[in-house]
Amino acid sequence: MAGGGTKSHKLVSYAKYGYMFILPFFLVYGFFMIWPFINTVLLSFKGNGSKVNEWVGFQNYSWLLFGDKSGGRFATGKVHHDAFFDGFGTTVILWAGNFIIQIVLSLLLAVWFSDVRIKIKGTGFFKVVMYLPNIIMAASVAAMFLMIFSNTKYGVINSLAINNGWIKDPIPFMSNKWMVRVIVMFIQAWLWFGNTMLLLLSGIFGIDPSIYEAAAIDGSSGSSTFFRITMPILKPIFLYVVVTSLIGGLQMFDIPYLMHTGNDPNDYLNTVATYIYKHFHKFNNFGFSAAASILLFIVTVLLGMIVMRFNTDATAPKKQRKK
Repeated sequence: MAGGGTKSHKLVSYAKYGYMFILPFFLVYGFFMIWPFINTVLLSFKGNGSKVNEWVGFQNYSWLLFGDKSGGRFATGKVHHDAFFDGFGTTVILWAGNFIIQIVLSLLLAVWFSDVRIKIKGTGFFKVVMYLPNIIMAASVAAMFLMIFSNTKYGVINSLAINNGWIKDPIPFMSNKWMVRVIVMFIQAWLWFGNTMLLLLSGIFGIDPSIYEAAAIDGSSGSSTFFRITMPILKPIFLYVVVTSLIGGLQMFDIPYLMHTGNDPNDYLNTVATYIYKHFHKFNNFGFSAAASILLFIVTVLLGMIVMRFNTDATAPKKQRKK
């Protein structure tokens, strides 16, 4: 018989303390990210210059995507339309060029450092050295490469070549379309390959060593092990690297903007981000630059979703993939 003196125990919930700890993050994120994004969306439907408070609807988007052939108050819309798409093309070229170099080099180094058969000494030192460019300020990097590849005879490469009699006139590195683009591709790959290598290396170290042991017992070669074991298991990390690199690449600004020898950025390095910055601060086209920012955001989201689709197994049933 149960005693009448039993006491009911009240459960104490500590969930509220967890919400209190994460509240500062959401406040900061909402203030510095969500509200500026909402404000940018609203600004994209407004005018430019002195008419920034005038509501123009989808006019800015229409000028960006199709140009302004009516000769209205923003008569240079057609020129800006062409420049916007040229900026997209330049952005894709610079991102693709540096990403190919970056991912190939990072994969090779990650596999090399993780191969127990090679047993490289001092891998920790090499990892730190390769990651160091990632923490250098972009302004310092741009200034260094401008000094190295200067168009004048006082540039490091031109001075060395002229003094040794290899050339007579300085090479215009910064004025040549593809030379300056290749330089920026190299800079971006040099800055980020260490970070990418560490991400891939962490994914490789997460693979069960017994899988490699079984493959070695079965007589699998190094290349076969890489393509049949390492890469399939590394797929989620690899796709993460692609998506983050894609997001950063489409927003590429600092290096292309700083790589110029005059007052204005190099025309061959006008990315979408530099185009938006220039129209916002130099021409006061606030609505126009806001619309360009939203279009860039939409393209980034769509491309990210396309890439992430590769993370699903196409041979699995649809319900299973959804689950």
